Amino acid sequence: MPVRDAEEPLGRGCQNALMSERTDRTDWTHWHASYGDLASALSRRLVVIQDHIRAWHDAREGPVTVLSACAGDGRDLLGVLSRRGDSDRVTGTLVELDPDLAGYAQQVSRAGSLAGIEVRCTDAGVSDAYVGAVPADLVLLCGIFGNIADADVRRLVEVSPQLCGPDATVVWTRHRREPDLTPAIRRWFTAAGFAEESFTAPDDRIWSVGVHRLVGPPQPLSEGRRLFSFIR
Repeated sequence: MPVRDAEEPLGRGCQNALMSERTDRTDWTHWHASYGDLASALSRRLVVIQDHIRAWHDAREGPVTVLSACAGDGRDLLGVLSRRGDSDRVTGTLVELDPDLAGYAQQVSRAGSLAGIEVRCTDAGVSDAYVGAVPADLVLLCGIFGNIADADVRRLVEVSPQLCGPDATVVWTRHRREPDLTPAIRRWFTAAGFAEESFTAPDDRIWSVGVHRLVGPPQPLSEGRRLFSFIR
């Protein structure tokens, strides 16, 4: 099992296929219930992520594409789209391994008449999960970096241009527990061809939210590749 971290939910439900299915489903549901507490760290982080999604959406015109890896129940993206009158111009893919969370995301998408949103119940740690879903204009990598090995974090950052279209935006999260990896993550994004747009790191919390924009060239998706695995 990954180490529990109140500031970094377990990948928002994206568990490694090697983990116990029954136990992890219970954990994912428990973690997502914490978002209902408006004073919780997770709720505060969610607000920041959703603010970035809204700002990105407002700045874009015409049809846009979104990808959310380890999407959980999709409340960050779906919570924004369901309240907008122009959500019909958004097509997107939520990748989530846990069938309960993926099913809930599908229900919310249907209830909000978000016909352009597809929910894939599959392992986001494998590049094949993104075939046909990329390149995307907005890529959400939230709740992942705190639950995978540092080498996997770097690998996922380095392959992020394969998930992105030109001028795409990536929103990511990571706790800042010592040793704080966020300075290295920010450097890795820069080296991978991104420019930093924002980095939110509250003094009274250990979570952080980063936003990077692709300024280098997008890259073709390399299929059949393991990108990351959740640590026990």
